Amino acid sequence: MSFAPFDWIDAEARRRADAGLVRTLRPRDAEPELLDLASNDYLGLTRHPEVTAAAASAARRWGAGATGSRLVTGSTALHAELERELAAFCGFEAALVLSSGYAANLAALTALSGRGSLIVSDAGNHASIVDGCRLSRAETAVVPHADPDAVAKALAAHDGRALAVTDSVFSVDGDAAPLPALAEACRSANAALLVDDAHGLGVLGDGGRGALAAAGLAGGEGTVATLTLSKSLGSQGGAVLGPARVIEHLVNTARTFIFDTGLAPAAVGGALGALGVLRREPGRAARAREVAASLYGKLTAAGLTAVRPDAAVVSVRAPSADAAVRWAADCRAAGMAVGCFRPPSVPDGVSRLRLTARADLTEEQITTAVATIVATAPRQAAADLS
Repeated sequence: MSFAPFDWIDAEARRRADAGLVRTLRPRDAEPELLDLASNDYLGLTRHPEVTAAAASAARRWGAGATGSRLVTGSTALHAELERELAAFCGFEAALVLSSGYAANLAALTALSGRGSLIVSDAGNHASIVDGCRLSRAETAVVPHADPDAVAKALAAHDGRALAVTDSVFSVDGDAAPLPALAEACRSANAALLVDDAHGLGVLGDGGRGALAAAGLAGGEGTVATLTLSKSLGSQGGAVLGPARVIEHLVNTARTFIFDTGLAPAAVGGALGALGVLRREPGRAARAREVAASLYGKLTAAGLTAVRPDAAVVSVRAPSADAAVRWAADCRAAGMAVGCFRPPSVPDGVSRLRLTARADLTEEQITTAVATIVATAPRQAAADLS
């Protein structure tokens, strides 16, 4: 009898192919050849000379790796400096740096909930939040997207410890959560509010201090934020920000912090360098929003269906998953990289092109990007162009 324990994978692969959902790794060269509207480098800092110099300097001084978990040998003075700078910049009492934004969400959700507690989660939340809810062992109520009344109703029905969790800016369509109304719903129920500000940091708020700062909620006793260093700060890693006692609790209980190797010094140094640039050049945040508004205006004027952006993500609807893949490929062939979001990455089942409105895009590049997207649009998406 033959031993073939992975034959089922072939059937899964066929199903993905039939549905147009095959994903492919595409290694890129060190020097960009395409106009980039696909990455999350919102402020154009990944290759900024100060950021790369700070990363290289940190690696030379502290080594290529952190050498261990944060509680053993993986905490350096550089990590502590970044935590102080992040907390001060975003308006929180304390911060804790982890190896990724994904790990930060898992840490916050699992450490701040547990059996007998309730998590109320927006239906449009990122996969890392979904996974954190699953791992938390808490009861999870998934409520309709951006619906504070539904959050309030779910919280009111629970007697005990509870928190509501939401993205600040949703990564698929780029729309912003109604944070003030969500905060009020949490206050009324004596519940905590956890906000993933991955797509708000560097883009929203005064000088890019984030969505919670923009909403006047940063530093609140019942408010915790998670974020990533890999988007506006051009580096890698994640962090949890909140009251000092919350951060101390995570140090002692969050498994993705305790049992994971600390963030590499180069990433820490790069993030610190990016924060320095953002402090000195706060206009980068407003520029990213301006570019997003310009892309949206030009694309919708050309007849395409796009979602009005609240930050730096511009979502353009495609008629099908296959059409989205072909559209993105045609853009690439024309010299431009765009994101392509399909099920199961999108909760509503609608496929899209996802564009990054980078602060360093020129007006000429914006015009080129719009012309390329319109020229390559699928027949259904371009129906209104004739």
